[in-house]
Amino acid sequence: MSQTPSAFPHLSTDLDAICDTGGRLTGTPSETEAVALLKTLGRRATGVDPMVQSFAYGGWRALAASLELADGSCHSCHPLVRTVPTSSAGLTAEVVDLGRGTEADFAARAGRIPGRIVLVRHELMFSADTVHRRLKYGWAKEYGAAGFLIAGPLRESPVTGSSGRTDGAGIPAAGISLELAERLSAHEGEPIRLRIATEETEATAENLFFDMPGSIDEWIVLSAHIDGHDLAESAMDNATGLAVALSVAGRVRRMEGRRRGVRLAFFNAEEWALTGSRHYVAGLSQRERDAIALNVNLDTVGCGAHLTALTSDFPGIEPLLAEASRASGVPLGIHRPLQRNSDHANFAEAGIPAFRMVSGFDDRTAPTRLLLTQQDVRAHVDRRQIEAAASLAFEIVRLGCLEPRKDAWRARQQAA
Repeated sequence: MSQTPSAFPHLSTDLDAICDTGGRLTGTPSETEAVALLKTLGRRATGVDPMVQSFAYGGWRALAASLELADGSCHSCHPLVRTVPTSSAGLTAEVVDLGRGTEADFAARAGRIPGRIVLVRHELMFSADTVHRRLKYGWAKEYGAAGFLIAGPLRESPVTGSSGRTDGAGIPAAGISLELAERLSAHEGEPIRLRIATEETEATAENLFFDMPGSIDEWIVLSAHIDGHDLAESAMDNATGLAVALSVAGRVRRMEGRRRGVRLAFFNAEEWALTGSRHYVAGLSQRERDAIALNVNLDTVGCGAHLTALTSDFPGIEPLLAEASRASGVPLGIHRPLQRNSDHANFAEAGIPAFRMVSGFDDRTAPTRLLLTQQDVRAHVDRRQIEAAASLAFEIVRLGCLEPRKDAWRARQQAA
């Protein structure tokens, strides 16, 4: 029996090609290769050449890292992006284990933190009650910690991520394995030596845009971020979003009667505290902001049984999303409070309706629990789930292009 042809014939091969470039940490050859690839794939999907926006960011790379315990054993750790280095002799200090590392955990042991290295736990990234690592890092600095360690979900390999530091002062920060965290916790109070060597330079990166105009000067911005981390392929986060965005753009190109245009946007340095999209939004005039009807941000899809839209306190867009869900036959959950965990946040904070589509929200069994580890590989992307995400995303964009009025989309949820 012959199979029904896919509505998105390039989806799987594009995903593989993007993963083949590697983890795509901004400033590495892997990221440079991915940008070149996406220029080609975006041109194929949209039929137009990319508009390239270069921007400055704080270039950074890790040179070496290690953690030595009191018994003399040496263990690997992974420097968090933009961490400051230790001295060449390393940072020697006791560890204080703060468990999960909530604000209450820091407050409860405030007297033990100054001059010590705090140890906290990595969390399920997509959840209503997630405490982001950047908050934990900020509290560690605020309470006078000398260093910061975060333990990942895997027993024998570390976790990565951004420290959230932009410029200026910071404390050395690294990700470690669950097994190493257990050893440190069992010997809390014993000194350890953390060594981190880094290099910082002024650098530039590129955002890419592919415009497919409509009949009026209004736009749906369909976005995904290019960059990732260097422990694995950054397959779930965010080769999936890139591949789906390309497939959706390919169908939009063949769509007749578009009122609004679609701008396919690939943002860089997202893992650098959303730097690329922040640069883009900050550079828009008020007229240009007003012309953007909606930002559809695809970040980590096709790797969990359920999709959720993080609607950024814009309840007015939720009827559109519900209609697209019905039309595509793909269920979509809604989480309304703004979460500043991807590029949609910069649009939302500028008053532009924006949401993030994400897999695995509040699902501790989904593969997304493995983000930022060595297991962020394409084997954890379900090809049927990513096809469903593409179907839903296309329907959202299609309806967004045709909807006659956008005023209701801009109404904000009032804070309680």
